[in-house]
Amino acid sequence: MDNQLTDDQLFDQLRKKAIVKQVVYDNTYNCFKQFKQIIRGMNQKFHAEMSSERERITFEYRDKGEFQIELQFAGDVLVFLMHTNVFEIPRDHDLMRSSYIREDKDRSYCGVIHVYNFLADSFKYNRENDLGYLIGRIFINKDLHYFIEGKRELGQLYHNFPTSILTPETSTDFIRSAILYTINFDLLIPPFDEMKIANVAMIQSAINNMKMATGKRLGFRFLADNE
Repeated sequence: MDNQLTDDQLFDQLRKKAIVKQVVYDNTYNCFKQFKQIIRGMNQKFHAEMSSERERITFEYRDKGEFQIELQFAGDVLVFLMHTNVFEIPRDHDLMRSSYIREDKDRSYCGVIHVYNFLADSFKYNRENDLGYLIGRIFINKDLHYFIEGKRELGQLYHNFPTSILTPETSTDFIRSAILYTINFDLLIPPFDEMKIANVAMIQSAINNMKMATGKRLGFRFLADNE
């Protein structure tokens, strides 16, 4: 067939795609390391400036490996997770119609870092049924341009993909915004009717293992969930 690729053409396409994805991965990985440095610095600063409050207010950085960070403050934990794969922005996404991507389709390949909010007690008491919430995710491409999907403070501030470049300053702003959103994302009492019946197994499990499912919005829909 006339349109059949030769081996050289096939290998060239493979090489180009692999190089783009490797650059995206490296950028995302380096940004994640930058996140670690920033959060570690925040932890040191908190303990230096809030020494009198250390026994009452927890602010703790935990490095959980290459691709996971935990930051606990007061009763909350933020979990930062870097995905090891590279993704392409969906074809029906508004960004795919931007001149920035139309000029270079390789700009649509992104690495991603997710940020989840959990209750600190969920980890402390090993409550495996407790819920965490994805409050934001940051996408980074080969040019170190980025955009963010997320709740309130996170999603509203960082959405100009063609011009936004990830720097230590913008990374710091993102982390601060994630913390601020979490501080204002309060635990609400579940509806009475959803909690009024329990079986023996549930109570025994709750007593022995603290396994009764808990989440900040368990059983509720509220305005901030739609933001």
